[in-house]
Amino acid sequence: MTVTRATSPAPPAATAVLLRLLRQLGCAPTGVTADVTWAGPVRLPLVDEAGVQAACGLMHIHGRRDGHPVPLAMDVAASVAGILAAHGVVAALIARARGLPLTAVRTSASQAALLLAAQYLAADNAADAVPAPGPGLPRSFVSADGVRFEIETLDAEPWQRFWRILGAGPEAIRHGWPPFQLRFGTATCPLPPELHEIATGRPFARVLAAGTASGVVVMRVRETPGLAPESAPWRFEPLAGTSRQSYHRPRELPLEGIVVVESARRVQGPLAGHLLRMLGADVVRVEPPGGDPLRWPPPLAGDCSARFRAINDGKRVAEADFTTAAGRARLCELVAGADVFLHNWAPGKAQALGLDAADLNRVRPGLVYAAAGGWGPEPGAGPKIATDYVVQAQSGLAAAIRPQGEPPAHTLLTLADLLGGLVCALGVLGALHTRIRTGIGSRTDSSLLSATAALPRSPVRPVWTDLDRPLRTADGYLMLSRVARPALGAGQAVLRGARQRSTAEVLRQLAEAGLPAVPVCTDLRQLAADWRFEQALEITGDAAGGRMVSVRPPWEFW
Repeated sequence: MTVTRATSPAPPAATAVLLRLLRQLGCAPTGVTADVTWAGPVRLPLVDEAGVQAACGLMHIHGRRDGHPVPLAMDVAASVAGILAAHGVVAALIARARGLPLTAVRTSASQAALLLAAQYLAADNAADAVPAPGPGLPRSFVSADGVRFEIETLDAEPWQRFWRILGAGPEAIRHGWPPFQLRFGTATCPLPPELHEIATGRPFARVLAAGTASGVVVMRVRETPGLAPESAPWRFEPLAGTSRQSYHRPRELPLEGIVVVESARRVQGPLAGHLLRMLGADVVRVEPPGGDPLRWPPPLAGDCSARFRAINDGKRVAEADFTTAAGRARLCELVAGADVFLHNWAPGKAQALGLDAADLNRVRPGLVYAAAGGWGPEPGAGPKIATDYVVQAQSGLAAAIRPQGEPPAHTLLTLADLLGGLVCALGVLGALHTRIRTGIGSRTDSSLLSATAALPRSPVRPVWTDLDRPLRTADGYLMLSRVARPALGAGQAVLRGARQRSTAEVLRQLAEAGLPAVPVCTDLRQLAADWRFEQALEITGDAAGGRMVSVRPPWEFW
């Protein structure tokens, strides 16, 4: 097995996730060292999960709906650092097979947290950014008979039909659609109170019937986290034929010279392509004529959506209409010179277009064909719509991120989408490694649902004390490190008077008492301007005044 080490103190969840994923990929001993730390290039005394979530903005984004920072009740940053370390190890194996003798990779929980926050960082720092709407109402809907549920639709007409069937008035329906539609980007959803009152006044059977009649997905929220399945989050299927391509030695990055063709929308698929690009791949993004509609929603960084740019900058762009023979031929032309084809189309679409794995493998023998789905690769594997929040509800993730004593509710941080992209990219790397060693291409399927298993979780939610939540000061919040709690002693007096003193003063007093703490980020614009993050973030501008804050690649190889 790959040797791992970590600078003390280390994130235990990162090592556990790394070893499990490499085992599931079938990696043999490699001699590649993975060094996983808490802080990485972030110049803060980050020594635990809570400190990373606090300093890097995750508590702020997760808590926007509540109006104050809220921790995620599981080791999200450390676990994602483990996934990133697995990316780095397999990418290093690919580089070694191509003649670049990489022996080690380094990443950190802080870089993982910033990657999870990347789209929100870009949006909040755009020149025309506007403050996110205020806190929303209860975190999830609860029916009259006590069933907690989520709803999902991507179109306004089903939304209108659903609420009309339940008896909501036209004004509430109209005013509720914009915040519901934009909640993926704002991480808050201030719906009109009437809609929550309607939901709590109807039995779940009636809500479910309204969803069926209108085309809205109604998903019961799983009340317990459940154990994440031990099965791998991918399904690999070898494809016929072999590749006879000779691979040139990369100069610096592991995937230099690898070509990826990506046809994907929203977050999951584009993030997978973004990760492969940061590892050195040449990613060609195929968009419909006129461009992906998600290029234009504000806030803008230059002439493009800041959120879109956060996971799509640096990709080459081609346009093709797959409903036409010419568009499908154009895709085949691109794939003929590629190593990987990646998409997140709905189940059945590839077969209907004649662009499934077998079809494109005939165009490019030895192709790695990656399909990133919602519920699974088979048509009918789940409801018609598979988006982040309903997957969180069904998988138990919505329960796992909340402590005992709080009702389960999804985070509006698009956690399932982000995990889906991370897992898809790792599946591509595993398939590429096999292809380079054997010449055999493969199809790899992953999904939002399978990706949630990448976060290890206990079937019992943690019990929190006041010290597990941010400490309010006169001008902000602080998060006390877990390592400080056994030696709290005289620090108790500091904590009791924190509300009357500034964050800087309380930090100083805690430091004098030997109690490490970090300020909680409550403004992503200030985070981007903080010199302590300058090695992890990149700020660029253009002549038109567009300002873009990007997260730097989270790996260092040597």
